Amino acid sequence: MAEVTVIGGGVGGMVCALLLARQGHEVRLYEQRERLGGKLAEHHRDGFTFSLGPSLLTMPGLFRELGLRRELIEPEPLCRYRFAGGGVLDARRDPELMAAAVERLAPGEGRAWRAFYEWARGCLRAAGRTAFAGPLIRPPDGARPSDLLAVAPGRTLDGLARRFFRDPRLRQYVGRYATYAGSSPYDAPAALGCVPALEHGQGVWYAPGGLARLADDLALLLKAAGAQVFLSEPVAAVEADGSRVTGVRLASGRRVRADVVVAGIDAAALYGRLLPDRRRLRRIARLGPSSSALLVLAGVEGRTPGLPHHSVLFSASYEREFDDIFRRRVPPRDPTIYVGCSAVDDDSQAPQGAENWTLLVNVPARDPARWPTRVESYRDLVLERLAERGHDLSGRLRFADVFTPADLRDRYGSWGGAIYGGAHRGRFSPFLRPGNRGPRRGLYLVGGSVHPGGGLPMVTMGAKIVAGMVARDFPHAGAGRGGAR
Repeated sequence: MAEVTVIGGGVGGMVCALLLARQGHEVRLYEQRERLGGKLAEHHRDGFTFSLGPSLLTMPGLFRELGLRRELIEPEPLCRYRFAGGGVLDARRDPELMAAAVERLAPGEGRAWRAFYEWARGCLRAAGRTAFAGPLIRPPDGARPSDLLAVAPGRTLDGLARRFFRDPRLRQYVGRYATYAGSSPYDAPAALGCVPALEHGQGVWYAPGGLARLADDLALLLKAAGAQVFLSEPVAAVEADGSRVTGVRLASGRRVRADVVVAGIDAAALYGRLLPDRRRLRRIARLGPSSSALLVLAGVEGRTPGLPHHSVLFSASYEREFDDIFRRRVPPRDPTIYVGCSAVDDDSQAPQGAENWTLLVNVPARDPARWPTRVESYRDLVLERLAERGHDLSGRLRFADVFTPADLRDRYGSWGGAIYGGAHRGRFSPFLRPGNRGPRRGLYLVGGSVHPGGGLPMVTMGAKIVAGMVARDFPHAGAGRGGAR
C-alpha cells in the first residue's frame, strides 16, 4: 500500500483520489478552497444559482462507472445556434433529425452533415483506443496504425469544416468545437471535430440542482472509499529527494510524507511554484495560454417563451474574433455569446417567474486590468450585442454580476486565467501538452491543463490514466475498500 497525496479537489483530483483509494492506497486529498469540485462551482445571489464552470455533461457513462447514480435529464434541443448572417439551427440528439435540421438551414448540406458525423464517429473510436486510453508517446495495446489517419493529421478544425461544408454558417458551427479546448479553429487540430459524435451519440445531460451536485456525489464516494479530505489546506511545495518525490509541504509549514503525489492543479502552477522546473515551464509557455472567459451572471425578470437550455449567438466574423483573442489579445468587439439558462429545465435555479442567464464570451487569458476597456464597459457591450441578436434584457435585469479571467486565476491558480492551460495550436499540439507522468518517480499530473485535456469527461479519463500508471508503478497495494468498482 502506497501513501498518496492528491493536490487539488477538482474533478480530476477527486476521481483520481477515488480510484487510488479503491486500489487500496492510503489517500489524502488537500484542497485550498472551502469546498470540493474545482471549476464545478456556483454563484448564488437573491435566490438565483449560476454555474461558474461546466453546466452540461457528456459521456455520462464514465460517471456511472464510478458509482454515481444521480438522475440526469436531456435538454431538447441540445443547443440553438443563431447565425449573424441569418438562420437558426436547433441541434437535435437524433442524428437523422440533426441532418434534417441542417438541410432546412442550408439546402443540400444535410448529406454533408451525415458524412461529417460518420467521420466524427470514426475519429472518436480512434481516440478511445489512443488519446483517451493512455499517453500519446506510448500508444496503448489496443491502438491501430489506421488510428492516426482517422484523426485527420495535419489538418486544422477549420480545414476539416471546409472539407465537408460549403455553407460558411456550418463551418462556423464546426469551428465552435475548438472553444471546448479554449483554442482557435484556425490553429486547433481537426481531432476536436470528434465532439459531435459524443453529443449526438451519447447525449448532453443536465443534473437537476446544477452540475455542482456531481461534486457532492463524488465527495460521498471518496468518504466511502476511505480517502481523507482536507479543505482550506493549500499546498506550498512538492518535496523530492533526488529522483523521487517524498511528500508535500503545506502552507501551514507541516510536512506530509508520500510515496505518490498527484498534482490536480494547473501544470504551470506545479512547475512554476510547487516544484520549480524552468525547462518544463518554458515548454508550456511555448504553447501559449488557452482562451479565458468572461461570464455575465444575469438575474432576469419574467420567463422567455421558447428559450432553450443552451444557445450560441455567433459573431459576424470568427476570423476577426479569434484574431482579437489570440493575436491582439483583447476582448473581441463582436463576440460570440453563449447563453445558458438552467431555469428552463429546473425551477430550483431561479425565483418563481424569473430566469438565471449565464452569458459567456471567450476572451484572452490576461488580467482585465490590462484590457483596453473596463470590465463593466465590456459587460455592457455584451448585453448590447445580445440585444442586437434578439435578446434585449432592458427593463428585465435585476442584476448582472461579472466573473473574469482574474477570478479564474485567483481562485484556481490557472495561468493568466486560462481555462484549459495551454492552447491547442498546430497538428502536433496534443503531443506538446504536459503529460500525466512527472519528472520524479511517484509524481503524476491530472486535470484540464495536461493530457488528455479539459472538460469533465477528459479530466475523468485523465484520472483513469493516472490511476492505471500508479497501479503499474506501485503494484503491491492491498485490497480495495468501499464504493463501487
